[in-house]
Amino acid sequence: MYLMLRGYGETVPEPLRLSMNGVVTGRYGLVMPRPDRSSALDHIVVIMFENRSFDNLLGRLYEPGEVASFEGVTGLDLSNPVPDWAADAGPGTAPRLVPYGTAVNMNTPSPDPGEEFPHVNTQLFGLIDPPSNRGMVLQHIAAPYNAPANPGQRPTMDGFVTDYISAFMAERGRPPVFEEYAQIMTGYAPPQVPVTSALARGFATFDHWFCEVPSQTFPNRSFLHAASSSGFVVNMSPAESFPLHNDTETIFERLEARGLTWRVYCDPPSHISLTGIIHAPRLHERWETNFFTTDRFLEDAATGQLPTYSFIEPNLLYGHNDMHPAFDALFPGADLDPPSSLLGGEALLAKIYDTIRCSASPTGSNAYNTLFMVTFDEHGGTYDHVPPPAVLPPDPTPPAGQMGFRFDRSGVRVPAIAVSPWIPERTVINDHYQHTSVIRTLRERWQLGAPLTARDAAALDLAPVLSLDTPRDPDDWPDVTPRPVPPFSPARVPLEARLKGLCKAACFPVLALAKDMGLPAPDIDQDEAIGRADAIALINEVFGHMFPGLHAS
Repeated sequence: MYLMLRGYGETVPEPLRLSMNGVVTGRYGLVMPRPDRSSALDHIVVIMFENRSFDNLLGRLYEPGEVASFEGVTGLDLSNPVPDWAADAGPGTAPRLVPYGTAVNMNTPSPDPGEEFPHVNTQLFGLIDPPSNRGMVLQHIAAPYNAPANPGQRPTMDGFVTDYISAFMAERGRPPVFEEYAQIMTGYAPPQVPVTSALARGFATFDHWFCEVPSQTFPNRSFLHAASSSGFVVNMSPAESFPLHNDTETIFERLEARGLTWRVYCDPPSHISLTGIIHAPRLHERWETNFFTTDRFLEDAATGQLPTYSFIEPNLLYGHNDMHPAFDALFPGADLDPPSSLLGGEALLAKIYDTIRCSASPTGSNAYNTLFMVTFDEHGGTYDHVPPPAVLPPDPTPPAGQMGFRFDRSGVRVPAIAVSPWIPERTVINDHYQHTSVIRTLRERWQLGAPLTARDAAALDLAPVLSLDTPRDPDDWPDVTPRPVPPFSPARVPLEARLKGLCKAACFPVLALAKDMGLPAPDIDQDEAIGRADAIALINEVFGHMFPGLHAS
């Protein structure tokens, strides 16, 4: 007997049931005798979406008083000031405030906010220093990169409007009007993101889970698996930084050393893995054996063959379903954006959750021995009102890293949800958790040795969150139904269009890595014009050699 996954047409076994004698059964017979918490962390699955703060996605999850403690936005008078140099802020007028509100569509904010280290500094401290950094792209932003003079200064969280206006000017070449920049002070309500909200209410949400670096994707994803980013704080400056020089040890290697298994699953049509690129110096020999599509994940989960650790990457390329705000202005010349990556991400999340919920292997992975974690790499410039705390540097002895950052303060709060039958519904975890808590949990569960760095040494273990003595029947877990996902129609931009900005810059880490590995890659000067068709062919050809498991039909 099988149950149809709503809206996907894929079949998975019906949910499990716990009988009176402690044996898990389903309509297909016995499954797993007497589940107990000693097996609750046999398998850990993490999906990491992109660029949403806690306030942006979960800030309205609970009303005041609905749970014992929840640090959201409802009932708070939150706002950010408009800088006096903004186009519609007249000289001598009283400072204008942008109040926090609800997003009016599923593609907000657009264009994408600034997410690099200097932008986050402005968002957290309200500073643009030196003033000439205003309206500049990253390559032209000067030291001290908008950071405060006092490294111990507490973030004021009042620079999100200031930075969005500045980033908008750099991206669009003109100042925004009020309606355009006010969208940075908005977030979503539970009916707008029903899957994320249902899982957060149905299991555990963390209202103090912080990303590790006050910057963007690559350093934060590096910390998730290595508790370090080798001193780098931005993605691709220089282009070869992560793919050639991020050689810090990863938790993947620790798992292998203990004879344990891991896989990275990437959602089609993405044919690259950011995890594989970010940790290329350590993982390139595993690209063929450990990197697969999410189709393989669905099969592995349904047949009880999940590895000890599974990491899932949404589609991060054209038609992306990673919940990332629209790339539009950041990638001029490339038509990458779906009507809503949030809706696409919700659909992917529902698919993964339903598959885990219905997994029923008597001897392998199943709903009772799998912890499913949902989180986001960084806040991506979207507003949050809780100041990030000070943290321990991964290694206190080396000199300052890129842009003078010493990795002594955390990134911004991001959504994090834990799904397990051993977690009570409507659980809110108020303790300070962070990305490296995943490393800490794996190390503790499987005795993987000493901490990778001081950062994961200080991170909290997730095991205490699984607090029930008797697991919840998966048949009683919340049902989730994603909203309809509008179709994505690519190729609205001519193939001969010349790439600009970050879209052009993204080609060069691929080339640097390919050349370093002796793979076929042409010599292209960074000042040379690159057509969209040429770039697509180039990346397809190079990555076809790198991740064969992501090209399987």
